[in-house]
Amino acid sequence: MDAVSALPNALQMLLVAALVVQALMVASAGNFNQDVDITWGDGRGKILNDGQLLTLSLDKASGSGFQSKNEFLYGKFDMQLKLVPGNSAGTVTAYYLKSQGSSWDEIDFEFLGNLSGDPYIVHTNVYTKGKGDREQQFYLWFDPTADFHTYSILWNPGHVIFYVDGRPIREFKNLEQAGVPYPKNQAMKMYCSLWNADDWATRGGQVKTDWSQAPFTASFRNFTANACVWFNGASSCPSDSFSNSAWFSQELDSSSQKVLKWVQKKYMVYNYCKDAKRFPQGLPVECTVRNRKTD
Repeated sequence: MDAVSALPNALQMLLVAALVVQALMVASAGNFNQDVDITWGDGRGKILNDGQLLTLSLDKASGSGFQSKNEFLYGKFDMQLKLVPGNSAGTVTAYYLKSQGSSWDEIDFEFLGNLSGDPYIVHTNVYTKGKGDREQQFYLWFDPTADFHTYSILWNPGHVIFYVDGRPIREFKNLEQAGVPYPKNQAMKMYCSLWNADDWATRGGQVKTDWSQAPFTASFRNFTANACVWFNGASSCPSDSFSNSAWFSQELDSSSQKVLKWVQKKYMVYNYCKDAKRFPQGLPVECTVRNRKTD
């Protein structure tokens, strides 16, 4: 007789339930064979090394992409990426969360390719109910093609935070009380893709993809989702276990706020909240709320 079966039935049920919750909350643990489906690209997406590595490639005929098997409602998502090296102008490597339907929510990392020797641009955006227009763009403080680096999305009821190697680069707060929509009701899957966007990606579309450099390849590893799976219209995590997870209430402390300000001062290259020409009727509400420092 094993240790579990020796327990009274009620205790057995509690133990099994606790193990199920723990397994579901750590929804992904870095094996692509178990965690994702390659959804397009006619073989240009490949899972290698027993599920530890995934590569996407792009040529003139097609790009490629994959998505998580699970949908999530809130969580902390980490992925290690090594971006397309050399002359990657015109290409976009994307890593994002997105819900379904015409009024979707979305949280984006997009990496805009470059001419050899020029820096990559990290393009971020947050959509709620199908509306985005919240772009912030950054340079990186390292070569993202030389090795793998960790890109993270924290998504909880109060904050969306983008991290690079553990450093916050952007925060989007829940300002619903000020009339700003926030992504909170739609479960999202994780998606990654490599595709051609030379109509806009590099210098506003001025630099086109050099197909003599193809195939272009980006590499992915160590995807983890400390999150709750959304299945059949319900969260897999009971409310008490859900809310007690550290990421569920995580926000930037004072030291993290200093890092955020340092990154934005030194490496931000575009901020929609500073683009008054784009919004002649006035900046979006969240920009003015932040400026009043009431959030």
